[in-house]
Amino acid sequence: MNKIMNKTAVIGIIGLGYVGLPLAMEKAKAGYKTIGFDIQKKKVDMVNSGVSYIGDIQSEDLIKMTASGQLSATNDWSFIKEVDCVAICVPTPLDKHKQPDLSYIKESVKNITQGLHKGMLIVLESTTYPGTTDELVKPLLEDSGLKCEEDFFLAFSPERVDPGNLIYKTQNTPKVVGGVGKKSTELAAALYRNVLFGEIFEVSSPEVAEMEKLLENTYRNVNIALANEMCIICEKMGINVWEVIEAAKTKPYGFQPFYPGPGIGGHCIPLDPYYLTWKAKEYDYDSRLIEAAGEINSYMPQYVSERAMRILNKYKKTLNGAAILILGIAYKPDIHDIRESPALKIIEELIRHGATVRYSDPYVANFQWKEIFLNSVELTADEIERADMVIILTDHSCYDYAFIQSNAKIVFDTKNAMKQIKNRCNIECI
Repeated sequence: MNKIMNKTAVIGIIGLGYVGLPLAMEKAKAGYKTIGFDIQKKKVDMVNSGVSYIGDIQSEDLIKMTASGQLSATNDWSFIKEVDCVAICVPTPLDKHKQPDLSYIKESVKNITQGLHKGMLIVLESTTYPGTTDELVKPLLEDSGLKCEEDFFLAFSPERVDPGNLIYKTQNTPKVVGGVGKKSTELAAALYRNVLFGEIFEVSSPEVAEMEKLLENTYRNVNIALANEMCIICEKMGINVWEVIEAAKTKPYGFQPFYPGPGIGGHCIPLDPYYLTWKAKEYDYDSRLIEAAGEINSYMPQYVSERAMRILNKYKKTLNGAAILILGIAYKPDIHDIRESPALKIIEELIRHGATVRYSDPYVANFQWKEIFLNSVELTADEIERADMVIILTDHSCYDYAFIQSNAKIVFDTKNAMKQIKNRCNIECI
């Protein structure tokens, strides 16, 4: 506790991705010597050179931290011995059966045990199912011979990162902390209070903290699924779902607006609910609502492809042989992240039905997904005019939607990005 409070503690961050690098920056800015660990040498070299690969981190800020010696990166695990507090910020993907893959966590803990020493604090930030900290991480650490809450301390504090959010960053987003015991909770909470500006909310156990993270993203998943299902029903009934939502928003209580779209993407919402459904089966419970929401959201890329086919039919065109221009493949506006982006599945569906697909995204120069490799094209009048249909999948703020509409034969708008366009003769909404 003394080291935390006087900022002589050395901080380790395992995993320098969208969660780890911003957290490492905040620890370094707060005055702690911080060491970032990552298995990708390219990331290590970029951090040490002051080159940011994360949209929310400016290279200028990174250069200041590395040049001052407050922040460094390495793939040499022997440096873990120098660390007093370590945060695990590694991916927790799903396998092909949509079951949790905790291999990155296990490998991280294995590396920590090489330098585990008395007084050390370990905080798991990677999203996972309730019980991971207590049932998996703790026993692996105790295999070293040291005892949790006596020799070392262990807590779970779920990451809350929203790439591209202009208001809430790592520094000012409230943080939840749950330790395996009172000492662990106090130490972890003290560290975060010394680093972050947001409220630090202490809970009674790691399981509570693990579950609240899953509730956050399952809540969004389920409500997005409701909006998507309303969208499908409204389209069949000839009702504008966007107008329905705007009308519902006028109620000052009991309603929070969620919006339909081509599907869900990113590193949290498409994955996290499956951690909960998987764990629930251990207790002989089928989480039917959550699973149904997952099915609806997973269907949306196919629905967009089918709608595109029907819209083209209205104009006496077929999807087979059609030239399709996709606008935006990032999973949300104004970022370059394409993880789990529904655009990838939609492009695959369109190509499978015989369409020729091109895309334009100022944030994503090119991508490879499965057997598909495409380069972004410049969004010119000629490029728009040559397309039989323009499909808006990401509503980047830099797009000139009036320019797009005026040059397009047909626009299929899945994000209601063209709501301000008055001449809507060639616009179809999801």
